[in-house]
Amino acid sequence: MTKPPTFEELLASARHSAVHLEMRDGYMTSDPAYIAWQNGVRSADQDNDPEFRDWLTWVREATDRGVVIRRARVFSIPESDYIKFEHHVSDANVKAGEQIRWLPRRQATDIAFPGNDFWVFDNELVLVLHFTGDGESPEDWMELTTDPTILSLCESSFEAVWQRATPHEEYRIT
Repeated sequence: MTKPPTFEELLASARHSAVHLEMRDGYMTSDPAYIAWQNGVRSADQDNDPEFRDWLTWVREATDRGVVIRRARVFSIPESDYIKFEHHVSDANVKAGEQIRWLPRRQATDIAFPGNDFWVFDNELVLVLHFTGDGESPEDWMELTTDPTILSLCESSFEAVWQRATPHEEYRIT
């Protein structure tokens, strides 16, 4: 049995694009960086979080190769503490080359969404992300597919959100 690629390997193999749609109001609230943020630590570069630094490195490497990385977030208003945390740390993502947009859930009612967050790489491979009810990632949280129906739904929902969403630099937390 072939071992599935890691996320780092998937991003490293992207040739031209990687898009990510997030639709939850909270993720991995056990994350030490989130807990520190809740306790008042506001280090924009998250210098004390090696995993976050790795992510920024991966983004820089991909964008330096010409890969366009776009992330869109659909979320509830008022924003959860976790969404406020994500907004805070997203400045570093943007500096690394990622494009991020924000769309309040009320503005997405007429958009057809898949049941899970996802990444689409090069308009051909979908990485479906499965989270537990409290936003943690179980052992089998990543699922890869090239199913054309899933790919089409993921691409169309992402683009619909992207067109309506506010760029990170313009979005203000309520």
